[in-house]
Amino acid sequence: MKHFFKSGLLLASLLLCSLTAFAQDPNFYIYLCLGQSNMEGNARYEAQDTIVNSRFKVLSAVDNDEVGRKMGKWYPGRAPLCRKGTGLTPADYFGRTMVENLPENVKVGVVHVAIGGCKIELFQKDTREEYIKTAPDWMKGMLKEYDDNPYERLVEMAKIAQKDGVIKGILLHQGESNTGDKEWPMKVKDVYDNLIADLNLNAEDVPLIAGEVVNADHQGTCASMNEIIATLPQVIKNSVVVSSKGLSCASDHLHFDAAGYRVLGRRYAEKVLGMMGIKLQTTEDIIANTVPASSNMHGCDFPRLDKENRAYFRIYAPDVKRLQADVCGVKYDLAKDENGWWTGRTNPLVVGFHYYFLLVDGFSVIDPMSCTFFGCSRMASGIEVPEGSEGDYYRTQDVPHGQVRICTYYSESQKRFRRCVVYTPADYDNNKKKRYPVLYLQHGMGEDETGWSTQGYMYNILDNQIAEGKCEPMIVVMESGDIEVGFRPRPGKDVNAERNLYGSSFATLMINDLIPYIDKTFRTYTDREHRAMAGLSWGGKQTFDITLTNLDKFAYIGGFSGAIFGVDVKTAFNGVFTDAKAFNKKVHYLFLGCGTEENMGTEALVKSLRGMGINVDYYVSQGTAHEWLTWRRCLNEFIPHLFK
Repeated sequence: MKHFFKSGLLLASLLLCSLTAFAQDPNFYIYLCLGQSNMEGNARYEAQDTIVNSRFKVLSAVDNDEVGRKMGKWYPGRAPLCRKGTGLTPADYFGRTMVENLPENVKVGVVHVAIGGCKIELFQKDTREEYIKTAPDWMKGMLKEYDDNPYERLVEMAKIAQKDGVIKGILLHQGESNTGDKEWPMKVKDVYDNLIADLNLNAEDVPLIAGEVVNADHQGTCASMNEIIATLPQVIKNSVVVSSKGLSCASDHLHFDAAGYRVLGRRYAEKVLGMMGIKLQTTEDIIANTVPASSNMHGCDFPRLDKENRAYFRIYAPDVKRLQADVCGVKYDLAKDENGWWTGRTNPLVVGFHYYFLLVDGFSVIDPMSCTFFGCSRMASGIEVPEGSEGDYYRTQDVPHGQVRICTYYSESQKRFRRCVVYTPADYDNNKKKRYPVLYLQHGMGEDETGWSTQGYMYNILDNQIAEGKCEPMIVVMESGDIEVGFRPRPGKDVNAERNLYGSSFATLMINDLIPYIDKTFRTYTDREHRAMAGLSWGGKQTFDITLTNLDKFAYIGGFSGAIFGVDVKTAFNGVFTDAKAFNKKVHYLFLGCGTEENMGTEALVKSLRGMGINVDYYVSQGTAHEWLTWRRCLNEFIPHLFK
């Protein structure tokens, strides 16, 4: 019976060992992180530092109620990685960069033990006890969290980590407290050798990656220590040193600031990835595999686009601490190199035109390498993500080209000069007796009269269709519509009433000033049969407000993603839709269009109108949202039906 019991225990033990071995994931790469305050994390972390890829983990070496962690458990690798009250460390962006550049099936975990202000002697077995006896009072609380033995805690946690993954390297940032100590490399070797032995590791498979302290180029207080750190590979065969050149620092010139930690962490990763044969993209690599965006300033190589429509940015800003690209409301961090150049890329972007900004230390500015466009109630950068040949309708073709003119006129109703943009077809100046119909074309909220000709390429759309005989030659007029600045209700006023007032001044101006100016200045047909109006978004609302209350002046109407909300078709616009027969006779063509990825209520409005017997053409742009590509497509669909 005793033999049977012993055999059972042996079998159970073997089975448990087998299960434990099987549970270890060879694609879970573990890195031990140790050192003093710069590894511990001295800079305050920000919101961006708390969002991480789920493939980056941290094994908590202490209980930390700040982020709800328990010692010995794995958690997402968000800051702070060390103890409660610590900040950003090089390990944060080391882990992020690693998972960005490793296959999707690979996870990265860090085991993080660091004590601010400590000497390397704290991690040496034979000097730890004596060192702790002389430790300053402010350090004793930190030491207590590790039971006065940070080295042993690191080993204990590393053994837990080994059950789940494979230790691939050791990251060290320490040396400030040992500045001038020429024996420091040998002391580091003692710590390294002990870790290798205590964790049963092969030194050839587990490199030591050590970072320089704040560099002399930023007046680093301990910069002289970098000369000693540089000798580490002479003492530890499988070790490399990470440069701190060019990295920004805190006012004490002892610690890096948050921007410095982010770049330093990426440099740690670059060294480790290089040992794996993985090279991070250089600027030359990016240029070789991308093309400049067509929306760039002439002669500027960036931004660039790759085959997956990811945008790449490169900006020279050596004194900036943080730089981001804000594209369609998504903020992407750029990384700075030692020469002051910031680079970064976006996720794949959908085709079409997109506004974007640079965030310089949190302040939004335009990119000096992008052409500028008035949008978002201000001058903005823009990037054109190209379609395939399906976008040729708005591209410049080898056809006769019209002109886009900037015209200044006086508004008697507003007692001031105003500006409008006027397109004339290619043959306008060739036949001085010919008259043309007119399309009044409005932009959306936060844009101006230049939007349709710059973001919308309306002149190319008109040129190409006229040349192919798809649409009638026409004059197109674009005005600001008094909606350049986004809607801002006045304090204490009813929001709905304020919304109805927004841009309403344009109706009087258009009827009393703009149309008379155009008819006087250009060779137009002045009757309603030869006048159309269309608009996008809020310009669509203006179009409905103006045309449906002035049907004696307009026979063609178009709304592109029109902001026409809550319309009761039975009562709206003085009941104009209630007599469908009369309406259909007066309005020769009514068009409503939108994108599949937006919800402007266009489909519901179309159904309501058709339910009233109103003839309305409905177009849906596949795969687009509330954006210029939707509106280019709508214009392309709309104009062939005008003035026929």
